[in-house]
Amino acid sequence: MAADELSSPTRKRGRDEEEEEIVDGDGEVAEKRPRGEGSEGASLLGLANYEEEEEEEEAAAALGRGRANGRHEEEVVEEEEEEDVRRAPERRPRQVELRRDCPYLDTVNRQVLDFDFEKFCSISLSNLNVYACLVCGKYYQGRGLKSHAYTHSLEAGHHVFINLQTEKAYCLPDGYEINDPSLEDIRHVLNPRFTAEQVQNLDRNKQWSRALDGSNYLPGMVGLNNIKETDFVNVTIQSLMRVTPLRNFFLIPENYRRSKSPLVHRFGELTRKIWHARNFKGQVSPHEFLQAVMKASDKRFQIGVQSDPVEFMSWLLNTMHLKLKSKRRNRSIIHDCFQGELEVVKEFHKKHIVENKEDGNEQNGDAGSEIVTETSRVPFLMLSLDLPPPPLFKDAMEKNIIPQVPLFNILKKFDGETVTEVVRPSIARMRYRVIRLPKYLILHMRRFTKNNFFVEKNPTLVNFPVKNLELKDYIPLPKPKDNDKLRSKYDLIANIVHDGKPGEGCYRVFVQRKSEEAWYEMQDLHVTETLPQMVALSEAYMQIYEQHE
Repeated sequence: MAADELSSPTRKRGRDEEEEEIVDGDGEVAEKRPRGEGSEGASLLGLANYEEEEEEEEAAAALGRGRANGRHEEEVVEEEEEEDVRRAPERRPRQVELRRDCPYLDTVNRQVLDFDFEKFCSISLSNLNVYACLVCGKYYQGRGLKSHAYTHSLEAGHHVFINLQTEKAYCLPDGYEINDPSLEDIRHVLNPRFTAEQVQNLDRNKQWSRALDGSNYLPGMVGLNNIKETDFVNVTIQSLMRVTPLRNFFLIPENYRRSKSPLVHRFGELTRKIWHARNFKGQVSPHEFLQAVMKASDKRFQIGVQSDPVEFMSWLLNTMHLKLKSKRRNRSIIHDCFQGELEVVKEFHKKHIVENKEDGNEQNGDAGSEIVTETSRVPFLMLSLDLPPPPLFKDAMEKNIIPQVPLFNILKKFDGETVTEVVRPSIARMRYRVIRLPKYLILHMRRFTKNNFFVEKNPTLVNFPVKNLELKDYIPLPKPKDNDKLRSKYDLIANIVHDGKPGEGCYRVFVQRKSEEAWYEMQDLHVTETLPQMVALSEAYMQIYEQHE
């Protein structure tokens, strides 16, 4: 047994000693060295150590030769366990030289850099340890001897890379880290940062920013790229960017660092990019956010398929609430902004069927019924409003008259007296009354109705005020508590519009910029200033109102 142990192991290590022995194939001790250090560690102290992988391969080959010399099974198990123990601890980080005088910094091309897309290696499609080439903008994995980034640096002569996770810059194939302040602007574009003071002053900033191509853009008013039939996502995001508490929450990542949802983190990244004042270009591509949406919704919403922004808004707010709420309290920033409460009175008929049995024959007796009333409190994130039906006949000019209706008329649905007939899930008469108003009120005009054959669009125009919507004049509101003041006045901040036929067409949005109180029309990449009067002339589909302080 002792002889076998002497001849078979390639590497012996005492449990209590601070040294490990390197044993050659004949069982002789070749050298001793401090535990965990490579033989060449001292000579390459200042440079990246690229020979660790080769060393491990040689040790594994020697270990295989030793095992072939007839080791017993239990010794094999013991040797494997000891080898695992030796390799299990984290490998020491490579000792990388830090230099400020990189001669290749003038090759960095900021025009081709685009960090909006997914951080995947362009060759291996892996998202682990990905670097961006700052010369051509492509993504490559790793920086070791046989990695794709190392190979690219030799083949293409591109030498400056940045780690997309740690934001450290390196020169390949030399392997040293670059410490130069000229790369700070790239780090800010890769991962925009905001201080608490900057967040508070966003709505006071009237300054324009300049992109690399010389075009000007307003932070927060940048266009979103329509990847394919994704305008319903773009208008929803642009609307939510006007909700100040929601925007401020997502501009600081520490607020949601505990959330493990990729959807939450991608939405936060997109928010920071939209409001960043040092972007290289005047638009943002929501590609990573869309990928997270597709995964979280099980492809209910996906690239290339047109969807309804009302459905998307409802799904997004509910999903992000579930991902952000704490276990102790069932609240989140979503509910703090948008949640109100309704009192719902439901009236329905309950039938009683009496069966009479005479001489063994069953006969149906009189069917009596009574009206049952149920009252419940229901929280809401948005209110849907019913539009009056459009006229069926054309006028003398052979054109359909487009009817108009004031917003206050359709808001009567929530006065607690107007009866709404519902068919599903059962026939009932419903009455709604708002008992708690949210800080931000989302209204949805039900323009589209589905039947067995096709989808119809109601073209009725809704007349609404852009400022000072006073709800207490039209719907009864609960009396506030002793010290509180009734806040029932709202201002419009976003208005989503649908143009075209049902099932087709496109969406655009009117949003307000608070620093100037100006209105902008946004449709994908197109951002143009418009008049407040133009906002009220459109076919409103979904609106967000902000409560007066």
